[in-house]
Amino acid sequence: MSKSIGMIEFTSIAKGIETCDIMLKSSQVSIVKSCTVCPGKYIIIVSGDTSAVKSALEVGKKNAGEHLVDSLEISSINHQLIPALNMTNQIEVQGAVGVLEFYSIASAVLAGDIAAKAANVSLVEIKIGYAIGGKGVVIVTGDVGDVTASFEAVGEEIELLCGKTIIPRPSKELFETLL
Repeated sequence: MSKSIGMIEFTSIAKGIETCDIMLKSSQVSIVKSCTVCPGKYIIIVSGDTSAVKSALEVGKKNAGEHLVDSLEISSINHQLIPALNMTNQIEVQGAVGVLEFYSIASAVLAGDIAAKAANVSLVEIKIGYAIGGKGVVIVTGDVGDVTASFEAVGEEIELLCGKTIIPRPSKELFETLL
């Protein structure tokens, strides 16, 4: 079975924490992230097989009620996605650095998966919401052509992009700050 993720974003921190517990008890899923994000919202990202994630999301959205902001489900995720969300990807090859910035956390998570599937890039990190005004940021590395190809694939699929850059030859110090 392929690994899937599901995400729910809430306007209420209390409702988010409560819903996380309900989702975990209702389905065979694991927490990827369950935390506050700016500005005063809460997100839950769970992983598991596709049917368990779907079930957890249904229960979570029902419990969220009026506090639901957004939700996302991705089946057959790229193996780099969860480590990028947890900032644990081991990046060995350094190349160009690409940064995609989104107004939406869900857009960034989806963009990270699309970018990693579209070209030979490494996901350095997916920053989600905290201390960045509720935005999402995807950072990738690879050769310039692959970073460009991954950006083109994301551009065709995702809305709410508010900034992007490709740095062909980042300084060593910059690259080290990203790891």
